[in-house]
Amino acid sequence: MIRFCTASLLVATILSASSVAEDVRSIAHAVDDHYNHLQTLQAEFTETYRGSGMERTESGTLWLEKGGLKKPGKMRWEYRSPREKLFVSDGKDAWFYVPGDRQARRTEARKLDDIRSPLAFLLGKSRLEKELQGLSLAADVPPVTPGDVVLRGVPQALADRVSGIQLELSPQHQIVRIVMNEVDGSVTEYRFSDQRENEAISEARFRFRPPPGTETVESELNP
Repeated sequence: MIRFCTASLLVATILSASSVAEDVRSIAHAVDDHYNHLQTLQAEFTETYRGSGMERTESGTLWLEKGGLKKPGKMRWEYRSPREKLFVSDGKDAWFYVPGDRQARRTEARKLDDIRSPLAFLLGKSRLEKELQGLSLAADVPPVTPGDVVLRGVPQALADRVSGIQLELSPQHQIVRIVMNEVDGSVTEYRFSDQRENEAISEARFRFRPPPGTETVESELNP
């Protein structure tokens, strides 16, 4: 009898684990499908950094445009609070600029190694199961909004810098929050609201020309 109960419990556990894995796979595929059908995305964002005994919160507007088969996507992060700054990429060059500074930093978009890299998910160019190792349901992480679901995994492309990432997903399969735990113990969190999908975005949004008198510095970008 004891052996029968133990075997039954083992089977139930296996079936439960299998069901959870299938749920995660189904959710990931739905999110992939949602973003693969997007051409553009505009959203308000809040970025919070916690680390080295400090906490910093910034906010602004994000614009994204999907790239081609072999062409990187375009993005513009327009920070407004507490200080204006700009991070923009036209798919070829990526720039970081703070108004009033006499320098603008530039790097090739294909060489961009930035903490924002996991946001490629929002451009519909990645597959969650492929990009995030050990993708699973983060049942111990409460979502900010009731009804959302949270997944976790390790981004392969940034495994040397990021130990784990959490994605909060709405019932509409939108990514509404991203939490990145870095190997040094710091945490960067992005929250997205007022998301507008497939609205026309002027190409001028993704172009940047340093103001007169501004020195261009070739460097890695990490605002």
